[in-house]
Amino acid sequence: DAGSSVEEMEFNWDEYLEDTGATAAPHGSFKHVDTSLQNGFAPGMKLEVAVKSDQNTYWVATIITTCGQLLLLRYDGYGEDRKADFWCDILTADLHPIGWCEQNKKILKVPEGIKDKIPDQKEFLQQVLKGACSAPANLLEGLHRGKNPLDLIAPGSRLELQNIRDSLEAWIVNVVENVGGRLKLRYEGLEDLDTFDQWLFYLDPFLHQMGWAAQHGYNLQPPLAIRSLRSEADWQEILKKVQEEEEESSVPTDLFKDKPVIGVHSFSEGMKLEAVDPMAPFVISPATVLKVYNDKYFMIEIDDLRPERVSSQRYVCHVSSAGIFPVQWSLKNGLHLSPPPGYPGQDFDWADYLKQCGAEAAPQSCFPSLTSDHGFKENMKLEAVNPVDPEEVCIATVAKLKDSYLWLQLEGSKKPVPECIVSVESMNIFPVGWCETNGYQLRPPRKAIVNKQKKIAVVQPEKQILSSRTVHDGLKNQELNSSDSVVINVKYCCPKIYFNHRCFSGPYLNKGRIAELPQSVGPGNCVLVLKEVLTLLINAAYKPSRVLRELQLDEEAAWHGHGETLKAKYKGKSYRATVEVVRTADRVADFCRKTCIKLECCPNLFGPQMVLDKCSENCSVLTKTKYTHYYGKRKNKRIGRPPGGHSNLEVAMKKPNKRRKRRKHFFVHKKKRSSTSVDNTPAGSPQGSGAEEEDDQDESELSHSLAQDRDKRKRKLRTFSFSDDENKPPSPKDIKMEVAEKLQLDSNPLEWSVADVVRFLKSTDCAPLARIFLDQEIDGQALLLLTLPTVQECMDLKLGPAIKLCHHIERVKLAFYQQFAN
Repeated sequence: DAGSSVEEMEFNWDEYLEDTGATAAPHGSFKHVDTSLQNGFAPGMKLEVAVKSDQNTYWVATIITTCGQLLLLRYDGYGEDRKADFWCDILTADLHPIGWCEQNKKILKVPEGIKDKIPDQKEFLQQVLKGACSAPANLLEGLHRGKNPLDLIAPGSRLELQNIRDSLEAWIVNVVENVGGRLKLRYEGLEDLDTFDQWLFYLDPFLHQMGWAAQHGYNLQPPLAIRSLRSEADWQEILKKVQEEEEESSVPTDLFKDKPVIGVHSFSEGMKLEAVDPMAPFVISPATVLKVYNDKYFMIEIDDLRPERVSSQRYVCHVSSAGIFPVQWSLKNGLHLSPPPGYPGQDFDWADYLKQCGAEAAPQSCFPSLTSDHGFKENMKLEAVNPVDPEEVCIATVAKLKDSYLWLQLEGSKKPVPECIVSVESMNIFPVGWCETNGYQLRPPRKAIVNKQKKIAVVQPEKQILSSRTVHDGLKNQELNSSDSVVINVKYCCPKIYFNHRCFSGPYLNKGRIAELPQSVGPGNCVLVLKEVLTLLINAAYKPSRVLRELQLDEEAAWHGHGETLKAKYKGKSYRATVEVVRTADRVADFCRKTCIKLECCPNLFGPQMVLDKCSENCSVLTKTKYTHYYGKRKNKRIGRPPGGHSNLEVAMKKPNKRRKRRKHFFVHKKKRSSTSVDNTPAGSPQGSGAEEEDDQDESELSHSLAQDRDKRKRKLRTFSFSDDENKPPSPKDIKMEVAEKLQLDSNPLEWSVADVVRFLKSTDCAPLARIFLDQEIDGQALLLLTLPTVQECMDLKLGPAIKLCHHIERVKLAFYQQFAN
């Protein structure tokens, strides 16, 4: 299997979309995912909440809006007046369902602000509570308080699943795993046998809470596929035991309130139609209505004319089931209809077939109207379940669209899968990033190690050791397959470049990862070989983005070679920069030496010379500790040569402010999810590349120009966030500066209006986020309740901007406690 040798690299959706030039399907197109993210509270629900001015009394409040575990409430009696709206946290606030005060002998009392508006409290309560919907008690009290309702379907929970293959009867299933609402289910009584496990989304119309079968007149009995595994007496014993334990493992019924409602159908037995088998959704085939159970359910069978057929493809449907179409639908839409097995000839004709079978076509009125208003477009990307192996969720591309159906091409599946036909309302498709959000493994696309026409794939040394032969062969193949002559031009042919891992690796490169690199790369085209060498080195760094910055082409440097764009990944972000690579063989040795000096490692760490026993630079005396002793505190005066004649490293002792004299074009690629997510930190800002060395310099010996340079950069710190590529914390000096600019507030933030909050934000470097606060109507009280998780979840921000914003919120909180709290 060629796929088994394919390198599995960490997959990043942003990079993939950028490389393929594709767009992600809009999140709003996945209704089932939106439903699963709701917190169980909805605007208009009522609850009883402690009155702020008198904590021993309570009053009825209505939910205005929700934001994660925060609720915006308004006391009943204020009508449309928003001035007294307040935010509270479900986990910490004194909130209760309607009727709690009466049950617990607590006092319901009108708040001071609306006493005049409510002359008769009893009559008012009767009026506002008539037909009112109370907030769910199980989410306000007890173990489930503040939890997402979806989390209540925990492993071990029991549900009932209708058997859609051979009858409508239901059997009990145990939840083995819950991945963002996608449930792995195992039939009760099978214990550790996972052969018959199924994956279904919790809103699937055939999945129900315990007790559903009895309420709707269906029997509880195991499906035919597993019935023979135990005796009838055993199954009855299992059923009895489950019914005794029902309370312990049941799931709250309100979880299923958003399930699609099944309508009434008008199919009759014997009608013909076109259908897609949900178990193998690759072709459209003629099918027959085999049985009608009642006005909601009927069974269809995919037609098979072979007399010797062993099994049949049949399944239960309802009026809204996906993959059922009227006769001639595929012809009208220019799609291929697969003739039934055993059909004589290749050209299938519905009129002849109906006459031959003596059957009638199901009329158009039997089928739901199809919509094309769904947001999907060709070539969009999404995540989709592999119908052949439902354990797998793969990257999917919309290859074709017809009405409300998608033809999906799956990438990265263990075994190749044909294009799948799915409905836009399928619960087996998910938006880009769904797997990552829910901690599930997305099958990454297959990447060949060598792409002959383009370039050699980046090798992550810690994940795969690539033999020098593989790389050598790859480079050789590239050279031979290039558009030039088959005869390699010696001038542009790079010799073998050796990685001498025993040499001193310096402060940036990880010695262990260097040791895992192939012994050599090449020979081959200079640009290709050197690009591969630099890519391997970047991936062998403690902080790949830092090494990329060190290698980056300086705008002021004289141009001697060929500019190549290299990439680095660090802490989930992607970086790219232009790096100079020489094109001719005579300059390779010098290029390798200079690059080593840039990276402050032994000049023989990599190059055309193999170091056998002892390095000519005697670099073995330079441990990391000794390195820090000689070079760590870079004083302005020149230091003497270190022991061992390591003279070539003197070049690396230049003043650090010179290296960052001009800003380099260093691009950070981040998700385009929100305009506020752009990280404005440039390369060379103090919290980025070189601040570690500079901050611990001996200030008494700094030159005047270096002091000025640092002053300038300290001023910049007030503008740039610390969410740079290395997540470097501020140095002690930066912290002193932050404390010095403590926030002084003119008014109590508890009394701030939405406009006041927006005004404050516009005075900070988070001004672009002010619009979100305005839209969400966040006032001073809500501002003080915000935390990092809430900000990330509800405002859809990446970590960097969210931390920046929370930093300002913490400043307001600190000022509040110091200036206004008693």
